[in-house]
Parts: sequence; structure tokens; C-alpha cells
Amino acid sequence: MSFPNYPDKYKYKSLFTAKDYNNYLRTVGQHPDFEIPKGVIFCYSRTLLKDILESVEHTVVPRFFAGDFYLLNDNGVAIGISGNFGAGAPVVTSVLEELAELGVKNFVSIGQAGALQPNLEIGSYVVCEKAIRDEGVSHHYVKSEKYASADPDLTNQLKKSFEKLDVTPAVGTSWTTDAPYRETVDEIKQYQSEGVLTVEMEASALFAVAQYLKVRMASAFMISDSLADIKWNPQLRHPDSQKWMRKLYSAAVGAISEI
Repeated sequence: MSFPNYPDKYKYKSLFTAKDYNNYLRTVGQHPDFEIPKGVIFCYSRTLLKDILESVEHTVVPRFFAGDFYLLNDNGVAIGISGNFGAGAPVVTSVLEELAELGVKNFVSIGQAGALQPNLEIGSYVVCEKAIRDEGVSHHYVKSEKYASADPDLTNQLKKSFEKLDVTPAVGTSWTTDAPYRETVDEIKQYQSEGVLTVEMEASALFAVAQYLKVRMASAFMISDSLADIKWNPQLRHPDSQKWMRKLYSAAVGAISEI
């Protein structure tokens, strides 16, 4: 059986869209009203978002679609940050659709990922150029293929932004899956042999939906755990995690600022 169940679904028009949803919210007086920023950062860590808001000038956007949304003024650049919506591809791609319909053109997703390669240390960084589409969302938007790719221009700016922070990130491929508790030994060994760097839950869907919407999407991760030795080494609560994650945020701001 092919996936999605309806063959070649990506070719057909949607019954209703994010534009329809936005218009509905306007009719009931619940649409968020804000100046469109140069770009938006997707942040999955509640503690990182809290840390950013405690140190960066910001404005709360009320009645946001899902989770929380803030407009930041970081070094004079107007950037949005979206968070507290949970994790996984379905929710973040819905927010992406709604923001893109309003006119946002640049997006950077920052989060944690599990290492598949032994040279990736806890606390190191990865810029994702493409991701294996082992989630469900992307196949509803574009033709089913193995990979979805990040926007090359914004990704290049993200790499440069890390360099300005004196950080040399690994650059390569991630494995995106909807099923974190079903990452099997056989899969991990296969993807290791292919040189895949990380495993996470959002990148391939974000890349595919951004392609469909004709907006720029880039993604970077901080290594929070490792599967490289075919056993799980979790360091999700490492005492330096927030310091490391803050550099992810700084790199994302730099990339959006320069695009």
C-alpha cells in the first residue's frame, strides 16, 4: 500500500487552507494582529524560550494559533519566535502554514537531536542540509522521495552565523521520524552506514512543507543524546544544555538577520 493512502495526493488542491482558517479567525475576532517579522524561529525547548524572553526585548502576540508567539528586537532585527506548542511534525508544520500565509518568508527550526555517528559529542551542533522523510506529514505535500532538503541560501547563512560564534558545526543529513520509541537497531545501523548524522522529529516535514509554500526553511540541532554505540546515552538534562542551546538561538538570529 502506498502512502498516503490516496495515490499522488500531493497533486491535488486542498478543500480549505491556512488562508481560510486565518479568515475565519478574523470573522470571530480572534486573529492575532502583529507586524510581520523578517523571519521566525521555531523553538521546542520551554526552558530555552524562557531564558530568551528573560534577556531579550520582546512583545507578546495574543491569540496566537498554537502555543506562544513573541516578537523579538534582538540587535535591532525584528524576529518572531514560536514555542510552547509541543513537539513533532504535525503541529509545527501547521504553525508554519499559518505564518507563511500571513507573509513570513524565512524560518529557522532549532532543537535537540540524537547523534547517530560516534564523532558527534554531547553539546555539539549540526546544521541539517537534508532529512530522511520517515514521518507522515511531508508525503501529503510533495511527491514521496527519500529526502527533503533545506533552503540552501538560508542554510548557508546559518553555517556562517555559527562561524561568527566560533563554532564549527557538523553539516549533513538527519533522520526524521514520528516514532521516537520505535527507532530500531537495524535502522540505526543502516543510517549510520549511509553517514546520517542525527535523528529528530521535525526537519523533513518542515523542509517539504516550506518547499510547497515557497518559503525558506533551515534547521540546526544541539546533540542532547547519542545512539551511536547502539545503546541510548541520554544527556537531555546536562547542566550545560541551556548554555549550548542559547548558541543555537544566536545562530538562528544571525542567519535571519543576514538573509
